[in-house]
Amino acid sequence: MSTQTDEALEKELAGFLEQETARSQVQSSIHTLTDMCWKKCVTGSIGGRFSRSEEGCLVNCVDRFLDSSLFIINKVEEARRQAGGQ
Repeated sequence: MSTQTDEALEKELAGFLEQETARSQVQSSIHTLTDMCWKKCVTGSIGGRFSRSEEGCLVNCVDRFLDSSLFIINKVEEARRQAGGQ
């Protein structure tokens, strides 16, 4: 194999690993969200539908989780940009 082929293969592998890491992080976040909101909001027995209060709680919980996740992502990106610019 030539050096160019090795470098191209390494780049492809690095890209694949980055994508898989991102996918794993998303799945972990979804698991955390589901577990946290379920424990917080679902208080009764599981039936065909959530109660009105459970449904409202779940919607609010998901919204707040997403809001805080986006806030953290934006702050990390901002810090990364500032560190790269200095």
